Amino acid sequence: MKSILILGGGVMQGPAIRIARQKGYMVHVADGNPEAIHAGAADRFHHIDLKDKDALATAAACIDGLAGVFTAGTDFSASVAWVANSLGLPGIPYDVALDASDKARMRARLSKAGVPVPVFAYGSMADDPVVLAGRVAPLPLVVKPVDNMGARGCRLARSESELREAWADAVTNSRSGRAIIEAYLDGPEFSIDAVVHDGRIILRGIADRIITFKPFFVEMGHTMPTAYGPDIVDEVVSVFKAGVEALGIRTGAAKGDIKYTRQGAFVGEIAARLSGGYMSGWTYPYSSGVEVTAEAMDIACGVVTDVHDAASDYVCAERAWISIPGRVASVVGLDDAEREEHVRNLFPRAATGDRVVFPCNNVEKCGNAIAVSPNRLEAERAAESAARSVLLRLAPGDGATEAFLRGEGRVVGPDGSVWPPEAYDGLSAMTRAEIASMPAMLRSDARAVGSADVHSFSVSIAPLRDLDLERAVDWQGRTLRQTIDAVTRLTGATLGLEADIVFGSAFWNAVIAGGYQAGAWIVDTTRARLEGAST
Repeated sequence: MKSILILGGGVMQGPAIRIARQKGYMVHVADGNPEAIHAGAADRFHHIDLKDKDALATAAACIDGLAGVFTAGTDFSASVAWVANSLGLPGIPYDVALDASDKARMRARLSKAGVPVPVFAYGSMADDPVVLAGRVAPLPLVVKPVDNMGARGCRLARSESELREAWADAVTNSRSGRAIIEAYLDGPEFSIDAVVHDGRIILRGIADRIITFKPFFVEMGHTMPTAYGPDIVDEVVSVFKAGVEALGIRTGAAKGDIKYTRQGAFVGEIAARLSGGYMSGWTYPYSSGVEVTAEAMDIACGVVTDVHDAASDYVCAERAWISIPGRVASVVGLDDAEREEHVRNLFPRAATGDRVVFPCNNVEKCGNAIAVSPNRLEAERAAESAARSVLLRLAPGDGATEAFLRGEGRVVGPDGSVWPPEAYDGLSAMTRAEIASMPAMLRSDARAVGSADVHSFSVSIAPLRDLDLERAVDWQGRTLRQTIDAVTRLTGATLGLEADIVFGSAFWNAVIAGGYQAGAWIVDTTRARLEGAST
């Protein structure tokens, strides 16, 4: 029996492990985390840090019938190449893999070949970022680690103080202690997957990415195929292919992030692997009917593979759900999300007891929903609705939640943008004025203190006159009415003025800052404090 070594046993490697089994391989999985979610799916699991290429090569040399080494959705294509080169297996040269893993090397090689990349400079903690920035362009500038993924340590620097802070963060998030500063490219971003066979680059998907929460770069979702026309897509694809060729990726897979600006298309990143973020493993197969992971695996194992055209023409949308800071007390609505028409998968990442934060990278989101439909609008609406259906109730009284609602850590950028942004930063002036005119509490019945059962007291929220006319939505597209529905579902509070405890501006101001979670937290924390007083 032939064997395959797959680097990574996480969610993103799940499709590869499944497909390897279907192909009849003895599946070996290596991961530095012994609790990796798919570790148990391997015929043999190797507890090895994926950065330790020599240990990986030693383990691989002991695998009988090893046909190839493979990864998808990890940042360890260089480790794959090292092992494959060491054992004479199919793959790209190790130096090519390094060029496709290290953003500084990548920029230098692409720039030398005339492939459009942003102007850049790089260095380490010993370097002064202000001096490096002077070689690039005026602010704003993008700062990122040279060797990490998931947008960890990536941010936009709009002032000198932000530049220094971003530089320290990026260097800390770099495995080699180096970071890159580059010109900021304003425009839509595309994610591309391809397989490469004997130098032939076969596109396997182009997705539109939704990047938000400036100054960070958090992907709240993507939709495949792209909605842009051929005039833009052709240039994006041309620049991607030029980058793959310039890097020397002639066999295996390639993943690209390409920006399109007024000056044309630029390479953000090209990696010698299939993408993560649910794209190569889920959204492309759903959209096209072609299992790109199977094709890339065949190439990695030296199997002659037929590359097929798309077998179907669907739209696949992926959307994330997020949280404000705190500790998760419960998760509600997963069943509702699964029942949404067109929804194929849910990937919850935050569970009861977990600590959560407002995301500043792609690994701090709380879950993802994937929907598929022949109709683009239906697919996107279904994924967005599913993501909104999942409600994370936060533990009352938590200091991190309270600090967030007080505005601690909130930063106003030189351009006036705020991070973390208010959930309802687009709220109308009329609604804000109505909330400002309310007392914090309209009623707080003193009998609650000393009661044996605080929860027996009724709780309500002072209504807004034009609640159903307010057009503002939160980070995930919830209207104020939908937010109130979520709060009432979680807490049992009602909307009205007839109750033992009636919340006013204290509740609504929390909702403006932190959405449904903040509103529920105010109700739950008030109850908890009354309960504490009663004992």
